[in-house]
Parts: sequence; structure tokens; C-alpha cells
Amino acid sequence: MILYIHGFGSSGQGGKAEKFRRYFRDRGIPFIAPSLSYVPELAMTTLEELIGSYEKVSLIGSSLGGYYATYLAQKYNLSAVLINPAVDSSKSLAYATEKLGEAPNYYDESYFSWQPSHLKMLEAYRLQEPPPQHYFVMLQSGDSVLDYHDALAKYPQSRLLIEEGGSHSFEGIEQHFLEIEEFLCE
Repeated sequence: MILYIHGFGSSGQGGKAEKFRRYFRDRGIPFIAPSLSYVPELAMTTLEELIGSYEKVSLIGSSLGGYYATYLAQKYNLSAVLINPAVDSSKSLAYATEKLGEAPNYYDESYFSWQPSHLKMLEAYRLQEPPPQHYFVMLQSGDSVLDYHDALAKYPQSRLLIEEGGSHSFEGIEQHFLEIEEFLCE
């Protein structure tokens, strides 16, 4: 089972999740992309229950989903593809609490309440030195949301793919689907 973990304010119905869903369905590989709670503890509970429900799981995490996937890969000895991952989510998401606690939901254009307590919850999932063998880290230098140099510093010994330009959503991700599949299914 491949478990896709979306980023902050996104959903399991986002554009990248849908591309992966179609690709893995066409390949006959079980895939799930749940829409997770914006509350970190609730999201993590859902992810851990899903991991416990399947015999073999591999992870794909994008942005905040990459932060969660880093923790889960270490805890459960899983392989994970991290796409423009958040390295220190409690710092990178602090901006959302500065906007009167409201953060956008990119799926339905609504807003949700993002609180300082949520930032503290994220701290529980931070790993200082993630073991490199678990991760394939995919970065685009044109990411205007997260500085890709932070991920380079966090995962220096992991398998890395770095592309010039691009964006936070990782433009052209579908060009790397076979490489992602091979990493996750080896």
C-alpha cells in the first residue's frame, strides 16, 4: 500500500494526489490519499491507524506531509518519498497563526483555525537526524514556500533529486513516477 500524505491546507483530493492515484491505479498498486485533519495529533492518529491496517506500507509526503512521513518512516521502518518537505513545520507554519489564526483550505477555499497549540503538537514529530536509507528527497529550487537548502541540510545522505526552478507543488512530478515507484516498491 502506498500512503500519500498531503501538505498543509491541502487534501487527499489535491492535484498531486490525483496524479499519483491515477498512476498507481493504472499500475495495479494499492494507493490511498486520505484527507487529514489540520490538527497535527488527529492527522497523526489517522496515519498511524492506516499504517497499522496494512501489511506493507510505503509513504509519499509533500510539504507538511513530508514532515509527517519523515517521522512515520523512522518509527515504523518504512520507505518514504519526500516532495519539497517541510523540515521544521513548527517554524515554517508560524505565519498561519499570525493571520488571526485563520489558514486557507486549498481544496474548497474555506478557512480553518490554526492555533499556537497546533505548532506545539508538530514539535513532537521532529527528528534531529533522520536515517538516510529511508528517504528519497525530491526538491525544486524554485519553491517559494520552503527553502530547499533546509531539506538538503536535513537529509544530506539520503537519495536526492534536485531540480532547478519549479515550485512548491513540484512541477512535472509525473516525469518521476517510475523512479518513485521503484524506490517505494523495491
